[in-house]
Amino acid sequence: MDHSPAHVPRAERIVDVGGVLDLPRTLGVLQRGRADPALQIDGGPLGGGAVGGPSGTPGAGAWLAFRQDLRRPDGAPAPADEEPVPVLLRLDQLDASHVRVRAWTAAPDDDGAAAGTAVAEAATLLGAADDWTACERLLDARGDEQSAALARVRRRHPGVRLPATGRMVEQLVTVVLEQKVTHDEARRSWRELLRAVGEHPPGPAPRGMLLPPTPTQLRGIPSWTWHRLGVQPPLAATVQRVAERASALRRLGAVGPADVDAAAELADRLTAIRGIGAWTAAETLQRSHGAADLVAVGDYHLAHRVGEALSGRRADDAGMLALLEPWRGHRQRVVRLIGLSGFQHQRRGPMLAPEDHRRR
Repeated sequence: MDHSPAHVPRAERIVDVGGVLDLPRTLGVLQRGRADPALQIDGGPLGGGAVGGPSGTPGAGAWLAFRQDLRRPDGAPAPADEEPVPVLLRLDQLDASHVRVRAWTAAPDDDGAAAGTAVAEAATLLGAADDWTACERLLDARGDEQSAALARVRRRHPGVRLPATGRMVEQLVTVVLEQKVTHDEARRSWRELLRAVGEHPPGPAPRGMLLPPTPTQLRGIPSWTWHRLGVQPPLAATVQRVAERASALRRLGAVGPADVDAAAELADRLTAIRGIGAWTAAETLQRSHGAADLVAVGDYHLAHRVGEALSGRRADDAGMLALLEPWRGHRQRVVRLIGLSGFQHQRRGPMLAPEDHRRR
């Protein structure tokens, strides 16, 4: 590595997450496609995070480009006119539970405070606070076929955790772009948004990495640029509302991983913003706060997948919630286990064939 001053980390430490960690699968839910300019994950010597059992994924790593909130001495976010500091974070898994964390920051972080905060919060990012003990005991205690199957999945993947970035505004923007469109469309819009207004991260960032836009940058994007990015006007308007409320949202989200009640309260407050419904709030808080019980009601496929996995029959949202009720408190963990199981539900609905209207 280049050891010039610009490439020397501003902060570095070894983080113990307190148990086995599968770094690629834990952080994979944050990545908007393999070509996400803000997050690159490498699976280590065996590639792709193929080994995620009792040994975790030594050799795996990730690059993250984001903007770290400046904080006042009382821990509250800095005033709205102080933009978050650009940060490049490198994570390298050393053994089953230890990760080396390095942070590079830009000029606004002259005292290294933002770099220190980013490194200090890396354990939370990696899901160190996501305790599956009660969930595992519940799965073992229930004795039914579904719980036994879920317990077997958990034993195969003991290192998968729910990450918590703490960056609610950034997560809201990525999730809003996924409303009412296909994953491919949303990921393309995210990539093109960063290419249009994103900046290069500090430090030795891999080629192609870009920082997510600031609220100020988002507010300055004209309607015709949103159109060129493939973002529908209602979604662009919601992103703009999120950007306008960024300071309040940063204060609202400036807490550690949320327990069940706190996450539900945060979700209720988010849905007070026009354009943000239960699905968007849940998808956001699952990633920003590691919300273990919030289920994304209103997802195009999720209810069908959960219904078929747990009962053999497709379900609607109400049916999905009824099926997940025995595991209340851990419902998103159960959804995650269903995803890890490799179960594929029957896709009987019509395939979406999105049209590109950007040049019309």
